[in-house]
Amino acid sequence: MSFIIVDVEADGPIPHKYSMVSFGAVVVEPSLTKTFYGKVRPVSEEWIPEALAISGISRDEHLTFENPETVMLQFKNWIKANSKGNPIFLSDNLAFDWQWINYYFHYFLNENPFGFSGRRIGDLYSGMVKDLFKASDYKRFRKTHHTHHPVEDAKGNAEAMLVLREMGLKFPF
Repeated sequence: MSFIIVDVEADGPIPHKYSMVSFGAVVVEPSLTKTFYGKVRPVSEEWIPEALAISGISRDEHLTFENPETVMLQFKNWIKANSKGNPIFLSDNLAFDWQWINYYFHYFLNENPFGFSGRRIGDLYSGMVKDLFKASDYKRFRKTHHTHHPVEDAKGNAEAMLVLREMGLKFPF
């Protein structure tokens, strides 16, 4: 099994009504060199300017991105080439990131290579320190600054996961 950190930027709060803008993924391993960056064209005419602004991408730029089906197929192939066994989806904000990736995989490819579950990094950390109110404290272990570029944000979270491993969280590379 391989742990893959995923981060999503979107132009609204829910798939279908709004659109995913971009996403990044990093395989959790010491080198953190296995990365994926996808930018997808909108699937909806609706968008929230303030939500899109977080990504630093304009609507006009977003409209020039690749066909989502093409990008999701590329991502599926990247997952297959860069993971051992079943890939495990990890995220800082699992409830947000998962819904987008799951929706786009099922809508465009009729399957999700991650299956039907994922893990939230903050919950893993909370369990380690036995305090549910410490979920965001793991973020101090990030080395890469959180910029809302999805690959950079995924890399920062992968760096934190490597620290959790050093602290005793068991998972294979």
